[in-house]
Amino acid sequence: MTSTAPERTSGNAAADDAGLPVLRDFGGGAFGIYVHVPFCATRCGYCDFNTYTAGELGSSSSPESWFEALRGEFATAAAQFDALPSATPAVETVFVGGGTPSLLGGDGLAGVLDAIRENFTLAPGAEVTTESNPESTSPEFFERIRAAGYTRVSLGMQSAAQHVLKILDRTHTPGRAVAAAREAREAGFEHVNLDLIYGTPGETDADLDASLDAVLSAGVDHVSAYSLIVEDGTALARRVRRGELPAPDDDVLAARYERIDSRLEAAGLHWYEVSNWAASDAGRCRHNLGYWDGGDWLGAGPGAHSHVGGTRWWNVKHPARYADRVATGVLPAAGWESLTAEERYTERVMLTVRLRTGLPLEDLDPAGRRAADRVIADGLAELTGDRLVLTDRGRLLADGVVRDLLS
Repeated sequence: MTSTAPERTSGNAAADDAGLPVLRDFGGGAFGIYVHVPFCATRCGYCDFNTYTAGELGSSSSPESWFEALRGEFATAAAQFDALPSATPAVETVFVGGGTPSLLGGDGLAGVLDAIRENFTLAPGAEVTTESNPESTSPEFFERIRAAGYTRVSLGMQSAAQHVLKILDRTHTPGRAVAAAREAREAGFEHVNLDLIYGTPGETDADLDASLDAVLSAGVDHVSAYSLIVEDGTALARRVRRGELPAPDDDVLAARYERIDSRLEAAGLHWYEVSNWAASDAGRCRHNLGYWDGGDWLGAGPGAHSHVGGTRWWNVKHPARYADRVATGVLPAAGWESLTAEERYTERVMLTVRLRTGLPLEDLDPAGRRAADRVIADGLAELTGDRLVLTDRGRLLADGVVRDLLS
């Protein structure tokens, strides 16, 4: 299969003679690396991520060909970064996501980290996270990746109710996520996250309580909880459209969020971003904080997004096309954009306001400050020092607060 040149974005994109994004320099914030593993054993009905089952890929791609292409992308990116005016910063965080990274096995994930070390410098105390499906883990798996240098594990639990997992097309048994979390802790992982999805059709308050009971029994120091979003093009969206399942109800989602927050806060897990709770500052996901704080990152793998010094690009999606593109010795970009000052402002407001640390008022333009006064008057935010921080009610309406601040 032959690769195609990356698509030019309209407006403000800068490109070199080969049609690749021009990187000017690093932005001065934290630098991280995201690695996208596009493989899944089965496709979950609600998922619209860039993932593929073995049957969908056939012989066009494999974990082995993906890994060789990944190593090539690391080498190409490192060479481009070395040509920038300032030195490539040490990598503060690594996050291996997907897809199902645990399908690579312990040795495969160790190889990913080795490939990063071959091309970049890991900072002392770097956070190194991998997502994992509970069903493709074991005590030996956790021991192997801990020895390789991983410091954090994020496990997809979604729910403790079997009928909810069935609607989501999740294949793991209800108790396996908790067992995997305990195995990870026994292998030496201090930082373990469990992901929940709430608001699935058919989920009851009792189901949610059972899920929270299970999470808290696992002794994890981090929980992520996301409301179910019915994404266009997914199997779940087709079922909702046909009337087989009801669409999530906004009032129910709000009540479930409040229930989750109350239980987690009482157990000593405190919100630091609208959908994330941690038992301590050390337990917070530093990699995601890098995104929310406007840092730089290299996104490697099919479909991964990168951001360096105000230039953002995204890779071709299909693993075979991605490998073909890497083989030509260039970044496998499908498109890119150079962010304008207005776009940077929008992203700063949109992301930072979701954090418990809040949005500095000095970051707002005059219109934004006037809007902040209205948001405070409506009880959606409050001032903590010179920062605008969402109230409990404001967290439920965070997207609306962002719209108000940017209107």
